[in-house]
Amino acid sequence: MARLPSRRYLGDVRTLTLAAPALAIFVAGLACHRGGSAPAGAPSSGVPAPAPAPPPPPPALLRVIRLGGTELHVLERGAGIPVVLVHGSLETLDSWRPQIAAFATRFHVIAYSRRYHPPNAVRRDGEAYALSLHADDLIALIEGLGLGRVHLVGSSYGAYVALLVTMRRPDLVRSLVLAEPPIFPWLARTPEGDSLRRAFEATVLEPSRRDFARGDSVGGLRRFLDGVSGRPGHYDALPEAARAALLPLASELRLEIRTDPAVYMPALSCPQVAGIRNSVLLVSGERSPRLFHVIMEELARCMPAEEIVGVPGAGHASHADNPAFYNAAVLRFLMKN
Repeated sequence: MARLPSRRYLGDVRTLTLAAPALAIFVAGLACHRGGSAPAGAPSSGVPAPAPAPPPPPPALLRVIRLGGTELHVLERGAGIPVVLVHGSLETLDSWRPQIAAFATRFHVIAYSRRYHPPNAVRRDGEAYALSLHADDLIALIEGLGLGRVHLVGSSYGAYVALLVTMRRPDLVRSLVLAEPPIFPWLARTPEGDSLRRAFEATVLEPSRRDFARGDSVGGLRRFLDGVSGRPGHYDALPEAARAALLPLASELRLEIRTDPAVYMPALSCPQVAGIRNSVLLVSGERSPRLFHVIMEELARCMPAEEIVGVPGAGHASHADNPAFYNAAVLRFLMKN
């Protein structure tokens, strides 16, 4: 794909220093909205633990940065080679708390809330919730902060965004970590995948869209979360505080799933993806719904990944469900690259 022109959007910047206990910037306990739970103790023996960590890094710095016509909250911690964390749907920069703490002992960690996600203000800016828009924002962020070449770590839709950025601007990417990008058009490539896609559309996406269209935010959240976790009743089983914490995210999800699928989840060709020459780690949750495993299998077929890791006991949000194993696997990969 054509290389985007270099742009520097960095405008007004407001800073706030946060002590480590204050990393819960917006959604306290947000990680518990995903399926699975983190096992106690050390990571599985399948992934060697990194060497003993150095002393804790300085407190995190939260900035509000203007990029073109929007403002993004950006949290930075640590020093060294930059690692940019890109969150998925129904998430914010705060969804990466376990990774920020672990990765910042060795890297300069940058976590940001994507456009329309809290604590960013929700503005009607005339833009669709398009993959290309989020990729443009991420490119502008990397260039505007003068980060140079970065490690990109993405989860779910954030992995989709990170993948497109790497295809467009490989010069900005040192390595790429992808955890289950929802490239739903790829499901139509096999009978099994197409059947799973149709079922997900009929039982999750369409009912959720209808709920949001009639103003039922709770119903829309319930349908979506139960479907993505693969566990009917998951939303209702959450603690009341966790359900309340999800409500501020309803506006972004409403915008997201009501966007034209052609721009929300565009089809990427296998040859385009195969052209990526950056080092790649593919991550999948052991207990993720089958349709995400089918997408990851197709991604592994198309992409020359350096390493493929399955996270034991984890669902779709493997970084939240089993952070000990996830962190050890990703840190090992990042330190090699």
